[in-house]
Amino acid sequence: MIGRITSSTMTQQSLRTLQSNLVDRERLQHQATSQRAFRTPSEDPAAAATTLGLHGEQSRVAQFSRNLSDGLAWVTTVDTALGASTDLLNRARDLVAQGANSGALSATARESIAQELETISAELLSQANTTVLGRSVFAGTSDAATAFDPVTFAFSGTADDGVRRRISDNETVRVDFDGAQAFGSGATSAFAMLRDIATELRGGANIGARLGDVDARLTAFTAARGETGARQVQIERAMAQNLSVSTDLEARRTEVENVDSLEVLVRLQSAELVFQSALQVTAKSLQTNLLEFLR
Repeated sequence: MIGRITSSTMTQQSLRTLQSNLVDRERLQHQATSQRAFRTPSEDPAAAATTLGLHGEQSRVAQFSRNLSDGLAWVTTVDTALGASTDLLNRARDLVAQGANSGALSATARESIAQELETISAELLSQANTTVLGRSVFAGTSDAATAFDPVTFAFSGTADDGVRRRISDNETVRVDFDGAQAFGSGATSAFAMLRDIATELRGGANIGARLGDVDARLTAFTAARGETGARQVQIERAMAQNLSVSTDLEARRTEVENVDSLEVLVRLQSAELVFQSALQVTAKSLQTNLLEFLR
């Protein structure tokens, strides 16, 4: 049985078709201007779920990037301080070797060497109290203002509890260094050692035996720099890997979330032609007085 089709039915169907064409055209216009494949998850649930997952991964990678940058600042500061300390102690060793020849030195010369040794001790203490954004790089997780007391040279940090940064899902790295391991502490510290040598030199003692103490501390500095360098290499390697992952995630996100501009423009022009054709056909097929406004 053939159903009855009235003019009203044809009009309503034509209007629905035109509205559908308008919706398609508006959607393509939005894609062309925003460069986004969809506005709401309902337009493409699968792509929306993938995009949400990718954005989550990007946030995680971005956090690792911040951790790595902060960690690199710490280990670089530690390495710089240890390098400067090594240079200072090498100078102190030269002075100790010079002062060991006490028979050929006048009292004035001994005093000059002693004063320079005390100056080096103070500079060494300054390096040991180096900070990053107000945090000592040699005091571990301690919130003390300085890693070493300027008078007693006592170590105020936490030796076994270091500052760590997470650089991947399953990897963390220590970014500070145990100040007591590198500089010693209290009466056995490098600062106290240089002060004691200066005092002995003023007293006319033979300080040649002290060369061994200086060499032992230089060995500790060398070991500390080697350990810090290994951590720096680890962080730099993780940064390169993190950048690669970030680039890959952005490429995947762009593929899912963004649109091909040329393809969208072609589809938009096609939709415009379809809509104009639909207007003309509808205007001719229905009574003119009903859809004249569509011209």
